[in-house]
Formats: sequence, C-alpha cells, structure tokens
Amino acid sequence: MRIVSLLPSATEILFALGLDREIVGVSHECDFPPRARTKPVVIHSRLPHDAPPAEIDRLVSEYVHRGESLYAVDAEMLESLAPDLIITQDLCHVCAASPDDLGAALTRFERRPEVLCLNPQDLGDVWRDILLVGEESCRGLQAEALLEKIGARLGVLEQQMPQSVDRPRVAFLEWLHPFYVGGHWVPEMIHLVGAVDVLGKIRTPSFRVRLQDIVEAEPDILLIAPCGYSAQRARDEYLSIDLPDPWYAMPAVRNGRVYALEANSYFSRPGPRLITGVEALAKLFHPAIEVSGEAEAAFLPITVSARAASI
Repeated sequence: MRIVSLLPSATEILFALGLDREIVGVSHECDFPPRARTKPVVIHSRLPHDAPPAEIDRLVSEYVHRGESLYAVDAEMLESLAPDLIITQDLCHVCAASPDDLGAALTRFERRPEVLCLNPQDLGDVWRDILLVGEESCRGLQAEALLEKIGARLGVLEQQMPQSVDRPRVAFLEWLHPFYVGGHWVPEMIHLVGAVDVLGKIRTPSFRVRLQDIVEAEPDILLIAPCGYSAQRARDEYLSIDLPDPWYAMPAVRNGRVYALEANSYFSRPGPRLITGVEALAKLFHPAIEVSGEAEAAFLPITVSARAASI
C-alpha cells in the first residue's frame, strides 16, 4: 500500500503502526518521528514562514473571509506518488489540509485513491482514529496493541492520583496574540488528572477570549501552549508580552504557577503522544506522581525572575 498523509498526527499514527515504508508523501508540518522529514512533501502552507503570531492571526482571518485555502497542494507531485490512501482532516482548517484542499488535485487521477478524513473532537475520538487508520492501512492488530499500551499508561496514572477533593483551576492558552483557550480534547486531558479547565470546553473548538476573561477566571495554574510551539518558544513569547498589573495579581502568576508546554508534541496534535501530555499534566499538578522522563520534560516553569531577566 502507498499512503500519503496530509496530517502530522496521522503521520505519527502511521509510523507507530510500523508503516514507514508505505508512507510515500507527507505535509510540510509532518516532523515526527524524524524519519517523516525524509518523505516527499506534497502540501505547503501559504502563510509566511516565521510570521509573528499577530500577523498569522490576521492572515488567517483574511483567507477565511475570502473563502480561500491556507494550503497549496502539489498536484503533480501527488499524482506521481500514485497513493492508494490519502489521510487528511476536517477539524481545523488553520492547522492542516482539509478535503477541500485536495479537490482539484484529485481530478487529475485516473484511478482515484481512497481518502480517509479524520475529525476528532475528544480523546475517545483520537483513540478511535488510531483504529480507523489501522483498519484502512491493514494494521488493525497493531492499532489495537497501541491502544492497549495507551490504556495501560492511563491505568498507571489513575492508580497514583491523589484522592483529594481540591481540584486546581487551570487556564490553558492556545494562542497569545490574541488570546485563545484550548478546546476539543485539552479540557478533557486536564480533567483526567484532577483539575478544572476554567475557560475551555470539551468537544468545542478553541475560541478567543479577552485578557479580562482570563484574569477574572482566577486560575491557580496558567498553561502557555500556543498551537505548534515548543515549550521554549512558548516561554519566550509569553515573556515578551507587556501585561497589565491585574495579570500579575492572578493566583497562578502570584504563586509562580505559570508553565510553558511542548504543545506541538503533546497537546496540539490528536495522536498517540497525547498520552504523554496527560502524564505531563499529572506530574505538573501532582508532583509526587511518577512519570517518564519525556513527560517530565514536556513543561517549563516561567518564573517572575525569568521575566525580569528577559527585560
């Protein structure tokens, strides 16, 4: 089977199912595992590389308003790869290619490939999509085994969770210019490890909020996780923002409980590594819990002293 993945999370699933040789094309954002970067790229973003966050938000709004796609499909390349299966998504037209982006390219094919469109809204949907990809790629048993491992890791976490009735109040910021809060599976991840998302809603897309909304929510813990960012980049961007005095009066900021997350790896992408994100949150909220070194490295504290040093 020849497979083209236009979705970073699907690429991760395919590699996890042992389909390295079957993957013949990927998107420009498919970067994990590192071997994904060796595959031919068949789709590119029309957004400028390394544009500032506020500029990205403005350009996205303009493209959406005009009804134009953010992505350009290399139709000639795609046709030359002769895929049997193309995996795309219909969840976020900002983060990855959608079926609409494929339409014109597929008209060139004499034999139209199968198209699997993923649209996860919560963790259950993410785990279901692993089974769907396994079924479509003839790796059903491997998909079931992968889910068993994920379930076992969730079980280990559950056994370690403290039986406290106090659930910390958490704000998860998915974008900073302007502010957006995380949605879909993110509030569920937070709930799983004994906390409350004070702004986000399960199975609901991320949405824009005002700075005042965040301040008035009075989170105990503030998570900085711009979509697609590493923890270091998220930390740097947060420290570069000029924030008003009420921000520093929030419990999370006042008590030094602000953290940058490895959003691109463990939170933004609905794939197998979301379990590592859940483990990272568990460790962050309950430091006595034991998790892998990978999960412990998924967050970076942002302290007042760090801000002072950045000025």
